[in-house]
Amino acid sequence: MLQEPTLAELNLLHANVCEALGDTKRIMILYALHDRPRNVSTLANDLDTPQPTISRHLRVLRQRSLVAAERDGASVIYRLSDPRIIAILDEMRLVLRDALARQRDALEV
Repeated sequence: MLQEPTLAELNLLHANVCEALGDTKRIMILYALHDRPRNVSTLANDLDTPQPTISRHLRVLRQRSLVAAERDGASVIYRLSDPRIIAILDEMRLVLRDALARQRDALEV
């Protein structure tokens, strides 16, 4: 029987995921994969980023279990491990927009 993770384990996992999300290119990769699964070449082309850079970011996202990979012939196709991550990112953007609006309002006073 699997044990529930401890609060300390969850906090560590949370910090690791947040660290992975601390790069704008990785966030862009997640949104691109939300649209549809892609291989590294397609991601590099779609995001106008060198392929080695995309590969490096994908490795970080895979290590944090945010992205999964499946072999398709000679190619590897990447997809979101759990599409709920996009809902979380969208919610974070709403929080950030509200914070920016409050800052703007405070400056106008």
